[in-house]
Amino acid sequence: MTDIIVLSRPLPLPQISANGSAIEVRVFEGDYAVFTGAKVYLTTALDAVSSDFINTLPTSITLIANIGIGVDNIDLNAAKARSISVTNTPVVTEDTADLAFGLLLATCRRLGANERFLRSGKWSKQSPMAMMGNQVHGKKLGIVGMGSIGQAVARRAKAFNMDIYYYNRSRSLEAEANYQAHYCDSLASLLSSVDIISLHCPLTPESQQIINADSLANCNDGAILINTGRGGLIDDNALIDALKNGKIAAAGLDVFDGEPDFHSGYLDFENVTLTPHIGSATAECRQAMAGKALQNVIAMLEGKPLSTPV
Repeated sequence: MTDIIVLSRPLPLPQISANGSAIEVRVFEGDYAVFTGAKVYLTTALDAVSSDFINTLPTSITLIANIGIGVDNIDLNAAKARSISVTNTPVVTEDTADLAFGLLLATCRRLGANERFLRSGKWSKQSPMAMMGNQVHGKKLGIVGMGSIGQAVARRAKAFNMDIYYYNRSRSLEAEANYQAHYCDSLASLLSSVDIISLHCPLTPESQQIINADSLANCNDGAILINTGRGGLIDDNALIDALKNGKIAAAGLDVFDGEPDFHSGYLDFENVTLTPHIGSATAECRQAMAGKALQNVIAMLEGKPLSTPV
């Protein structure tokens, strides 16, 4: 019997096989009949997999393989209740850290605003005080979430002689030893200690809108905020208010609540750098993500242990 998998959207996958036979690949386009006889649903972090959706799947589905490190797009409790395994692709660390630090540099040095200024044809004579940004080297960096990506950002920050502070659910002795990172036992303590904040924690009910009016009040005046974690970590209205009153001097955002939609209020600020969720958007990383997802698919079909279960 041919094994069947269903994709949430068309993906450029190589021909794959399991148990010595080619795998039939289908694409879900709204007709649930496509799941008949299928064992795996291969999805991406852009696709919502709700409890209603999961409860509509046939009992033949035993794995939801997610292309992405985060799984907040999947109702894990509903999957568990149906005995459906979930896997992710935690191979995005270095690329996401590259983007996070690149966004940090671009935001601090106003690269976007300066690039637009140059293209506008307005560059002729200017004051030596015009278009100034913020220094990066030697500044205090606060990392919220000292997991693999947070530590990769810390490693980059040390090359800029930055003083690193972090807030995490538990202390990371590894980060403290490797990057001389200072542990903060509360978010408020971290925010009041640093010049630049970078978000790298997963989106959970506890971290939903962790950056809000109350937490922003703890920031030093003129702090800079970077988010390459999840859009739901930020209360957009609160951040926009903080940008208006100068509490937050600038922000660099790669992720947004409800993306691809995002709060249009950000477009009013020249000191906000926006990118469309490109943390893993390198050819090498996306290939590695697809490869890891397929590794899990084949393992499930062949009755072998999953490589990266959630």
